[in-house]
Amino acid sequence: MAFLKKDNFVFGILIGLFVPVLSFFGYYYWKFSLFGFTDFINTLQGNKQLVSALSIPCLLLNIVLFTVYINGQRDKTAKGIFTASILYAVSALFFKLFG
Repeated sequence: MAFLKKDNFVFGILIGLFVPVLSFFGYYYWKFSLFGFTDFINTLQGNKQLVSALSIPCLLLNIVLFTVYINGQRDKTAKGIFTASILYAVSALFFKLFG
């Protein structure tokens, strides 16, 4: 997996944006697979506390990746992951408050 050794800011942002999406769908299949995806989205819109509950596991994977890349001294990629994590966290906060 040579691509994981890459040290690039844009690569970090792409990883940081992609991994929470995987986590989002994983959470859906783990907790809400009995319901349709549209029902799940409607539940998210109606229950703002669920947004927080969903944001935490999504961003937790980014924290793990950030730590791996920092420890591997690939700081540019880690900065990209951190930037994407901040974007997700701020988006979740705005959705929870104003959505």
